Amino acid sequence: MAVQRIAIIGAGGRGRDAYGRWAIEHPDEARIVAVADIDPARRGALARAAGGAAEYGDWADLVAELGELAVDGVVIAVPDALHVDVAIAVADQGVPFLLEKPAAPTLAELERLAAHQGRVSARLAIGHVLRFTPFWRSVKRIVDSGAIGRPMTIEVRENIGFWHFAHSYVRGNWRRTDLSSAMVLAKTSHDLDLIRWIAGSAPETVYSVGELSWFRPENAPQGAPDFCLDGCPAADGCPFFAPRYYVDALAEVHGHPVHLLGSDTSSAGRLRSLRTGDYGRCVFRSDNDVADHQQTVIEFPGGLTASLTASAFTAENTRNVAITGSEGQLTGHMESGELVVDLFSPLGRLPGGLPIAEHEQTAKPPMGHARHRIRVAMPSEQLGDHAGHAGGDAALMAEFVAALGRGTVGTGELSFATALDSHLMAFAAEESRLTGSRVDFAAWVEGMDISGRADAAAGAGS
Repeated sequence: MAVQRIAIIGAGGRGRDAYGRWAIEHPDEARIVAVADIDPARRGALARAAGGAAEYGDWADLVAELGELAVDGVVIAVPDALHVDVAIAVADQGVPFLLEKPAAPTLAELERLAAHQGRVSARLAIGHVLRFTPFWRSVKRIVDSGAIGRPMTIEVRENIGFWHFAHSYVRGNWRRTDLSSAMVLAKTSHDLDLIRWIAGSAPETVYSVGELSWFRPENAPQGAPDFCLDGCPAADGCPFFAPRYYVDALAEVHGHPVHLLGSDTSSAGRLRSLRTGDYGRCVFRSDNDVADHQQTVIEFPGGLTASLTASAFTAENTRNVAITGSEGQLTGHMESGELVVDLFSPLGRLPGGLPIAEHEQTAKPPMGHARHRIRVAMPSEQLGDHAGHAGGDAALMAEFVAALGRGTVGTGELSFATALDSHLMAFAAEESRLTGSRVDFAAWVEGMDISGRADAAAGAGS
């Protein structure tokens, strides 16, 4: 396959450290030929790392020259509010593209994107990276094999991590709905996509509760200033004291998330940024408004129910899953790659082809049924708590580049259809959270201008 020529629009954490990094590390498969970003330091750093890619301060200028640059594919990793504008512009140029999730930050924007279905869908891949991890692919394969029988319940727990939530959803780019989107979309669209993928059909109802409870001014320690470095009396005991995280805990890190503070990632440079920048703000005195915990319950046809819990108040930054079925139960921990599968029938068997690094089988009292404890083979390189997604970032980028070579972007799991229902589920969950009412999903969607949902059943169930 010829080396694919890639343009990256947005050289922040995702564009640079997830997708751009993969392309740089796989020169036999992809080459970054152009980078667009309004920040000259960000775009310059990525362009230089790519061996001298062309630089653009305005994404529209790059899009206008996609043909001249002979670009095979585009990665769009701009702020959420720009996703639809950039996606439509690239689609109009006839170039396939990978669009970072969420595809659109509001329901109106999703409808606008869907209105361009004819031009967009055949060229669009959505950055739902977790489907491409060995861990979640193993979960899906086990469920689809029938090993645990008919699925009855799906539980996914999104442990955001107290430090990660403070970074991204209190101080960072996703702290306000008007600047980005609701937390259930910005953060848990991955999880809703997994639930929809495993369930294999659109939901019947969605109900959600949650709120912004802790990161509020009334919960600030007495005497806490607006910025951590302005002499906070609670600094020694505060879990969210900014210098402890950005200067001490991440002292050896100079990429994501530290580079978001500024181009000078020395200790002195970090401290200067924290004195007046958003990442140095007291978490109780920021301008954030997104929920810090939320729980969503989803009903599917045939009696299958699913629940999603997302919380800022967790020690880990990972995901847990538990799926019960008529003939077995599966539980898993994404970060460790561990899956425990209990098969109730003495004839129960795991499917073949799983990427197993370790496998232990025991008899579980009192019935003596088979318990399989598996550790899924994980990627050798992990990118830490703010990137990587258990190998999903790299796997998605590899699949996108391969699909460019095959001419299959916009089909199968790299399609707009596979992402539609999970986005709609997120918007329905947020409406339910705000109104306190359960959403009848089919009736709610019926009046919308959302084309392509007829294809979603087949695509998202694959």
